[in-house]
Amino acid sequence: MGNSGSAVKVCTDHQGGINWLSLSPDGQRLLTGSEDGTARLWSTADSQCHGHFQGHESYITFCHLENEAAFTCSADHTIRKWDVVTGQCLAIYRGHTSIVNRILVAKDYLFSGSYDRTARCWSVDKEKQIQEFRGHRNCVLTLAHYSSRDVLEEEEEEEEEEEKVSRDLLVTGSTDCTVKVWWVSSGRCYQTLLGHTGAVLCLILDAPNRELFSGSTDYTIRTWNIVTGEQLKVFKEHQGSVICLEVSLPGHGFLCQELCWAVGQSEPSAQKPAKENTGPRIPCYCAHLLKLVRGRKVHRSVSWGSRKALNVMKMVDVLTISSALRH
Repeated sequence: MGNSGSAVKVCTDHQGGINWLSLSPDGQRLLTGSEDGTARLWSTADSQCHGHFQGHESYITFCHLENEAAFTCSADHTIRKWDVVTGQCLAIYRGHTSIVNRILVAKDYLFSGSYDRTARCWSVDKEKQIQEFRGHRNCVLTLAHYSSRDVLEEEEEEEEEEEKVSRDLLVTGSTDCTVKVWWVSSGRCYQTLLGHTGAVLCLILDAPNRELFSGSTDYTIRTWNIVTGEQLKVFKEHQGSVICLEVSLPGHGFLCQELCWAVGQSEPSAQKPAKENTGPRIPCYCAHLLKLVRGRKVHRSVSWGSRKALNVMKMVDVLTISSALRH
């Protein structure tokens, strides 16, 4: 890669900056959310725009693409669902009272996190709020979802009878420096994970190993036992905020542009990318933009993971983040 690469295709048409990218599960389409308040659907084969989603009253903060539907959230406090064929808005989810920062689609649920200090759960099809998760002291920036069936054995489950019916849990990260785990069915906070000294910007779950990773403005990544809430490790090496995490697949080796850790150690296994990788390359793309009040910073990274490693991308410039995250 290096600095010698050149653009293969260029997709233009937006009238503002691109805040988020989402690739369809089949890899044939790309959804972009923009400062111009619209989302566009592109063909990855010919880079042509095949869909233009208009309706939001302010900039789009995040978008998510599935094979048959697209989802966007906005600073206008709403979330929208779109038909990817016709471009028609299928649903508008209203309830948040401030900027909706992040959405996550899981099963029949739509989760959202907002600057109004809440996360919410919606029925995707019924356009109805199912649950509200209230307890953070500041804005909710990042979300993750899992089922207790993925991490608990039957004899370990001690939840209330009501929660045995729906064993889904939501994980939220906030600028209040905490990570919280919630029962979706009741909205009850199951755990509060304490340890970070800065805003929690990103989360990723490794369910088979019962581990949760969190990245923060305190320059660290922390590993938690998702069952007990115990902090397992602290990864320290970055000189800036950690804004994106990715756990790669098992294999033969790894190559990445930023610091990489083997999950079992708390020191980076390589601080510089190897020039060659003899094993098969498994592409792992991650692009993250954090919307700031006084500035915007984007960091893109492309990595090849071929053994289980934690690929970490850091913010290049964090001079404006502290004041922005006190929104």
